[in-house]
Amino acid sequence: MPMDFVETINATEVWLQRFVLNEWTLYQCAVIVVGYFVCGLLAKRLEPALEARARTIRGNPDLLRVIIAFMRRLKWLFLIVWLWIADVMLSRYGWPSYRWLVGTVLTLVAAWFIIVVLTRIIRNQTLARIVAVLGWLYFALYALGLDRPVLTALDNAAINLGAVRLSLLLVMKAVVLSAAMIWLAVLTGNMSSNWIQKSADLTPSLKVLISKLIKIGLIVLAGTIALSATGIDLTALTIFSGAVGVGIGFGLQKVVSNFISGIIILLDKSIKPGDTITLGETFGSIRDLRSRFVSVITRDGKEYLIPNEDFISQQVVNWSFSSDYVRIEVSFGTSYDSDPHEVVEIAIAAVKSIPRVTSTYAQPVCWLTGFGGSSLDFKLRFWISDPANGLTNIRGEVLMALWDAFKAAGISIPYPHREIIMKTPVEVTGAEAPPARETAARPRTAPR
Repeated sequence: MPMDFVETINATEVWLQRFVLNEWTLYQCAVIVVGYFVCGLLAKRLEPALEARARTIRGNPDLLRVIIAFMRRLKWLFLIVWLWIADVMLSRYGWPSYRWLVGTVLTLVAAWFIIVVLTRIIRNQTLARIVAVLGWLYFALYALGLDRPVLTALDNAAINLGAVRLSLLLVMKAVVLSAAMIWLAVLTGNMSSNWIQKSADLTPSLKVLISKLIKIGLIVLAGTIALSATGIDLTALTIFSGAVGVGIGFGLQKVVSNFISGIIILLDKSIKPGDTITLGETFGSIRDLRSRFVSVITRDGKEYLIPNEDFISQQVVNWSFSSDYVRIEVSFGTSYDSDPHEVVEIAIAAVKSIPRVTSTYAQPVCWLTGFGGSSLDFKLRFWISDPANGLTNIRGEVLMALWDAFKAAGISIPYPHREIIMKTPVEVTGAEAPPARETAARPRTAPR
């Protein structure tokens, strides 16, 4: 039998006796099994109450998604804490062989917990799969002890750009850290934005402005921290910033213009979410203010993404800029047989019966505006406080109410009516028929 094979068997036997076939391995197994069942029972009792309490969070879906992702895996979180405490105690009061199994299980459980929680929080399924594959690949290399050789090989694959050494490891670290920090910054910004939106002391425009400034500041801070953590000299970015400035000067004028216009809109508070506006042929309510455009949703469900620059350079009708009250005018006519005083009283009573018409700001009025060719002409003016709910529909409701009220009161609404009399020529015997007369048409107007 070769000596190398004998030495391998002896070394394996020594390793098994030292690390596996000893009483401390059994103790570690007992610690792991007991911790698994204890943590499972503890999570089973706490998880329903904590999740029910978390469900009471309203208006902050990002925070709720993170909390729920942790709540549904409390057993593994408790197990990580349990194994970490056991690992610390064994490493302090025992030999390394007393803790190898606990340390290995702790690494695997922590890796599984982190990857599962991240893949549940990330909404993009493709990105979640990429994170899961890369995470398991790294932890597999770490568990096998191959992480250092692989990292060294990636670091050796480098090129020198002047005074900057650019390695594949540096690029990967920069990409991973930047993506993680920016994702965390966006998530934190969304949570803070939801908290700001709940404030009753701030105006809607100020809420949007503060939220956007917080998000931009967090993203810039996250990018700076990520680049500094990877060891990239930030002064080397001056060339890149100069290139970006040239690009802005040549091809990004509209982007920058819309961005600056968005900041101006938020500062001067000319429009805010919930306002009812008219811009050109577009009539609707503002749903959201973005850094590049304003989202306007119309009554028919269409959502227009209008560049911020249009709200600066074009005429905008804001129906609810300083007040939500809007006056609407409806024209109608009645026959000359009706009493105009009675018509005015009936019209005002009819419009007051409509729920959307308000008398808080001003009372409805009705005026006789002219003696038309076939009717007495009136204008009915009234106020509403919810222009976002539509203008055409309220006019239709008022006209229907006037029709019903006038019909019940016996007041007729005239329409143009023409009576045409046809005259035919008379034949004379033995004589030449006279030329036909022209057809006479006599306009007449009659009430309906």
